[in-house]
Parts: sequence; structure tokens; C-alpha cells
Amino acid sequence: MNNGILFLETTNYYLRTLSVEDVDGNYQRWLNDQEVVEHNSHGRFPQTPETLRSYVTSSSLTTNQLILAVIDKENGLHIGNISLQQINWVDRNAEIAFLLGEKEFWGKGVMFEAGQKLIAHAFQSLNLHRIHCGTSSENKGMQQLAIKLGMTQEGVRKEAIFNNGKYIDILEFGLINKN
Repeated sequence: MNNGILFLETTNYYLRTLSVEDVDGNYQRWLNDQEVVEHNSHGRFPQTPETLRSYVTSSSLTTNQLILAVIDKENGLHIGNISLQQINWVDRNAEIAFLLGEKEFWGKGVMFEAGQKLIAHAFQSLNLHRIHCGTSSENKGMQQLAIKLGMTQEGVRKEAIFNNGKYIDILEFGLINKN
């Protein structure tokens, strides 16, 4: 495993700190690939190495987000990112976000495995009480992932995003730590 520091480990993947060196890999390509970013806001403006380096550097300087690179153990490839964002230490909640950039890993349960590990870390180590995410009503894969991770749909933000020439609802999902 190269670049970054191993942080968490699942059966098939390493979750490590995102590093500036990742910008020179596939990361920038994913954020400029309209198929990869079809259901999120990343594809609205081109991503440059400079903006990504700034993002990676600034993200490592805060405790309000935890961004991890997902590394395939078999080949050491950085295949995506998983993160806790907008961590609210007073209300003890955070948003979980996923980016699986390497298309050959789509549909193989990568983010379910990584998501289970990160949610366990959020509840057991960070003492968070609630994890949430929002996704486009058109993003069926993310909706299925949220449900598989134990989240329930909590609401709908009507016509909250503009994508492909139309306004689309955002479905909100959440998970409460019952322990």
C-alpha cells in the first residue's frame, strides 16, 4: 500500500488517509468523468491538479471531516474515497459520502464494506450518534447502498438540485447509533 497512512482495514480494502500524491493518480480523472460524477456536484466545474491539491491539503487540517482513500488490497489501487463530512461534535452527527471512481469495481460491494467499517468507526471511536446522507432521487445505487447500510429514508428535499437540465429531489437517509 503506497501513499498515505493506513487507518482502517476491511476484508478486501484498506482505508487510508487521502494524500496529495493521490492527485497525480486517477483521482482527478474520476472527478472529471461525467459518468462517475453523474449524481453529485463534482462534475459541474473541471477539477484541476491545483484545486485538488488544495482540497486534500485543507481537508487534512480539520477535525470536521475525515476523508479516506479506498485501496484494493489485491492490487494496491486507489479505487475511490469514503468520508465523514460536516462532523458536528456538539450534536454528534456527520454526513457520509462515497466516491467509487474505478468503474470495474462498481456493483461489487466495495462501498458497502468500506461504509460498514467507517460507520462502526464513527459510532464506536468518534462517539457520533447519527450518520446521514442525501442522494438524487435518480441515484438508485446510492439509495440501495444507504438501505443496505441500515439507513432509513427520513425525508425528501423537493427539487433541490439541478442536473441534466431539470430539478431533481434529494432523498435523505439516516442511521442512529442505538448503543
